[in-house]
Formats: sequence, structure tokens, C-alpha cells
Amino acid sequence: METTSTEYIMLSFAGITVAGIICQWFSWLVKLPAILFLLLVGIAAGPVTGLIKPDELFGDLLFPMVSLSVAIILFEGSLTLRFEEIKGIEKIVRRLVTSGLIVTWLATAAATHWIIGLSWELAFLFGAITVVTGPTVIVPMLRTVRPNVRIANILRWEGIAIDPIGAMLAVLVFEFIISGQDSTALSHTLIAFAKTILNGVGLGAAGGYILGQTLRHHWLPEYLHTSATVAFVLAVFSLSNLFQHESGLLAVTIMGIWLANMRNIPLDEILNFKESLSVLLISGLFIILAARIELQEITVLGWSAVMVFLVMQFIARPLKIIISTVNSSLTWQEKALLAWICPRGIVAAAVSALFALRLQETGDPTAGLLVPLTFFVIIGTVVLQSSTSGFIARLLGVADPEPNGFLVIGANPVARAIAKSLKDNQITTILADSSWDNIRSARMEGLNTYYGNPVSSHADRYLDLVGIGRMIAITPHTELVTTASMRYQTEFGKNAIYTLPHDRDEKHVASREHRGRVLFGRDVTYAKLAILLGQGAEIRITTLTETFTYDDYNEKYDGKVIQLFAFDPKNNIRVFIENNTLEPGKGWKIMSLLKVEGNAIQEEPALLNDNELIPDKS
Repeated sequence: METTSTEYIMLSFAGITVAGIICQWFSWLVKLPAILFLLLVGIAAGPVTGLIKPDELFGDLLFPMVSLSVAIILFEGSLTLRFEEIKGIEKIVRRLVTSGLIVTWLATAAATHWIIGLSWELAFLFGAITVVTGPTVIVPMLRTVRPNVRIANILRWEGIAIDPIGAMLAVLVFEFIISGQDSTALSHTLIAFAKTILNGVGLGAAGGYILGQTLRHHWLPEYLHTSATVAFVLAVFSLSNLFQHESGLLAVTIMGIWLANMRNIPLDEILNFKESLSVLLISGLFIILAARIELQEITVLGWSAVMVFLVMQFIARPLKIIISTVNSSLTWQEKALLAWICPRGIVAAAVSALFALRLQETGDPTAGLLVPLTFFVIIGTVVLQSSTSGFIARLLGVADPEPNGFLVIGANPVARAIAKSLKDNQITTILADSSWDNIRSARMEGLNTYYGNPVSSHADRYLDLVGIGRMIAITPHTELVTTASMRYQTEFGKNAIYTLPHDRDEKHVASREHRGRVLFGRDVTYAKLAILLGQGAEIRITTLTETFTYDDYNEKYDGKVIQLFAFDPKNNIRVFIENNTLEPGKGWKIMSLLKVEGNAIQEEPALLNDNELIPDKS
């Protein structure tokens, strides 16, 4: 059966979407940035097999679609930029996106001109295109590398703030090229620069203020918040570009930063939705743009492209960091990692494709080299840096530890007993509680604590979650358990939230989806744990061997233990939950609460306070 044009378009759209999600899943599986696999899939589907032909598929809509998608991606990234997070590093970030940017631009342009032989005009344009890094590659890489907080904040701010600045610089160089380089070219470029700044900042700030007031005063129903925000972003971006060419990226970035720093704005749902939308857009865009590459153009570049890439990696970036971090408090190890990490992303790919097409229309035969050279740099930086940055960060001693630890909601005697056993087995814990008596006792036992409500705005600023990747709630306060579970699902993921089962009527507690996974077992309530510990039960470790298997363990301790955690031979920790499917083997260790022989279990009270039944022995 012959496939019609409509069927081909629908099949192509579906294929791009499915392939993008598979790439995202595979990148999560192997802990490498998704952009690498997206580019490979795009090249395979485009120039290698011809399955996807973006120019035929989208026609004149291709670059408007790309531009609008990049606007949404940049806005989503800028929503995470809060000024309180930049305290102490603002001077470094400012230098990175100003004087540091100029250093990168000039060094890259010089290398491109002298090594590849492009004209100075095209070399400066390529340098402007590739000064950007971008949240599409920085944020996934930070999740994998896990550098310390200072490095992560510097790279994240640089990546998001430099995208619109780099795009604007590319526009100015482009305007200079097409103006003919006559006596009016410089004045034309300076006027365009002033208009871009005024237009982008003005519309962005106005758009952020209006949208912020709309959300703050609930002038829209909540179910319209996310969709209205997307519509508003697209409107501001388009209007800004209408008033001044290519000022839209700056406008949406300013708009996002403005919103992020307004008080009392409900942004959580918007961020969750836009993060999901950005994943879809990034996946599709990289595949589509990579599918437009002509392989013969890459082969024409040959080793000269490798040389340009090496100059950018080993000369331009280190020079930028040296200049930007003069007289800063950063250690040489932190500076070294900053000098290594600078991957290029979607803005470089999109802008290079856009300007190459426009320059080719003016009759410049060498303009077509911009796209393959840019994609070569994107692939080179992503492959090299994603595969080595984690090792380098650990070697330099600037990587955060594996997030295997637990945020423990509650610092009562039950929580302290469990946290102390975890600490004794090299598992990081931090206990959060609003009871000073509980916190004081925990500190006397040498446990890490946070005194305050774990879902407060103060906790957002000061609760240190370095090395923490999961939450367990060990407290009878069901309302706190529910709010903490909902708050930290966005931080750790839904499958990393564990709460004890409640002993109240179902109609008085939140639904299961808001409470996380059931900790230890369906009948293991806080009251039961408190009673057992009050009767002298102890938390013990049992090691499994060839002669003492998990089945032997269950048979020996049937009814006498509550299984809490299991450690595999590499000391990776697993949590026992309701309907447990965990099957520990040889070399595993099981942490359990062992009941005292001969003591009957008391009937559980309907409600139990944090300190009831267990004497505070501290």
C-alpha cells in the first residue's frame, strides 16, 4: 500500500516523538546526556537513511517552529534562576557572560579563520554562535557529574544567561555582514544592539510583571495557569521579534527571571509542566536539526574541525575561566572543573542552521559549513565532557557524594534509632523536626539535623540535601507527612518517598498518591515501632551467606523481626516496603528490628505522640 503524504507526515511526527523519548530513557539508563543519542538518531534518520527530511516535512514552518521551541526551553530554564542562589558568585557569573564571552568569541573566531580558512566575517559569526552553553546540556550533565553547589550554580546561571546574549551577539554579527561592511555598517549594528537590549528587557520585564500579578491574584483558574503561561511566553517572544529582530530570546529569559524572583507566585505546577514540555521539545528539535546535516560537508572539514574543537576546549575555555575568576574565592580545583565543562546545546544548533540558510540565500557558498562545524563542536563537547567530567570532579575532590542518603521527617526516638543505625553503616541522614527537644537529643547522639518545618521556605534555602536522595517519614503527624511527601516528590522523585502506614480511618488521611510508598510493611505503624523499641527491641544487622540464605533468615526470624533495609555487597541500600519483592542474596546484609523474646506486643493506641512509650535515654 502506498503511503500518502498525510500518513507520512503523521508517521514522521510520531517516529520523532517516540525516538526522542527512547533516547531520553536510554540517557537516564547509562547516565549520559540525552543530546548525544538524539544527535546520533537524527543523523541516522536523516542523512544516513533518508527516513526524515525536515525541510520537506515542515517546509516554511521549520524555523518558526524551532525558534518558538527554543523560546519555551529558555523560559523554562530561566524560571529556576533565583537571585538568592547567586549570592557570592554574582561577580563570576557577570564576568562569564561579558568579558569571558568576548575572550571565547575572539579565540574561536581566530582559530576558525586560521585553521579552516573561513572569512573573518563567517569566523566571527561562528564564534558568536558557539559562545553559548545552554540548559539543555548543562542541567543533565550536572545531574550526572554532581559537582558541589558553587560549581553547579555557576554553570547553571552561565548556561541559561549566556544563551540569549550569545544569540544576540550572533544577530549583531549577522547584521554587520549583510549590511555590506560599508561606512554605515558599524552604526547600523550599534543601533540594532541598543534596540535589541531595550526591546528585550522592556517587554520581558513587563511580561513577567503582568503574568506574575495574574498568577499571584488568581485572576485565572488554576487549571489554566500552565497553558496560559505557555501562551504568554509565545506572545512575548513573537511581539519582541516583531518590534526588533531576534530580541525574543532575551525577552523570554528576562521574563522567566522576573517571575522566578517575585514573591508568592505559584510556580510549582508551571515548572513541572514546562519541564515535561521542554523534554519533548528538546528531543524533537535535536533529532530534526541533526537530520538536516549533510555528511559530505563534515568530511570536507576533516581534521581542521578537530583542531578548532581542541582550541575551544583547551585554550578558549580555560582562558575564559582564568579571566572570569580572578580574585575569586574559588579553589584551583573548582576552576579546573569549570574550565573543563562547557558543552554546546540547542541554541547553537538552531542559530547556526538559521543564519547558514540566510547567508546561503545571499550567495555565500561557504556559509553551508557553519552547520556541520557547529554540530561537530556540539557532539565533540558533549561526548568528551559527559564521559570524563564525573571522573574529573571526583579526582579533583569537588563532586558531591552519591545521593544515597535519607531525609528523615521526624527526630523522635524511633527516627533517631533508625537514623543512628543507618549512620553506623555509612549512610547519610538528616533529621528534620520542629521540636527542639527532639533535635537536641538527635544532636547529642551525633546525628545531622534541621531544626524547623521541612516544607518551610526557610528549609528551601537552608536545608542542606547534599548526598540526600530519598525521604522517609517516621512521625505520627500525618498532615506533615502528606505535605512533606508532596514537596519532596519534585526533589527526589515519587519512587524515593517512603512513609509509614497510618492507623487512622481512611477518610481522615490523604490519598496514597500523596503519601509515597509504604515503609517496611502494611502493619508497621509508628505506634508499633515505638512500642517495640520501648519494650527493648533492637536494630541489628544480619549477613547472608551460602549456608544462611534469605529463606533461612525468614524461617529463623519469622514473626520476630521487622525488616527495615538491605545492603547489597557494594553497600548500596534498599528499602523494604509493602508487598516487598526484594530477594537479597549471598553477601547482602539485612537491617531489621528484632523483637525481645517472651514479651507480648501491647495493643496499639489510636494516636501516639513523638515521645510516648520510649524513654529518652539521651
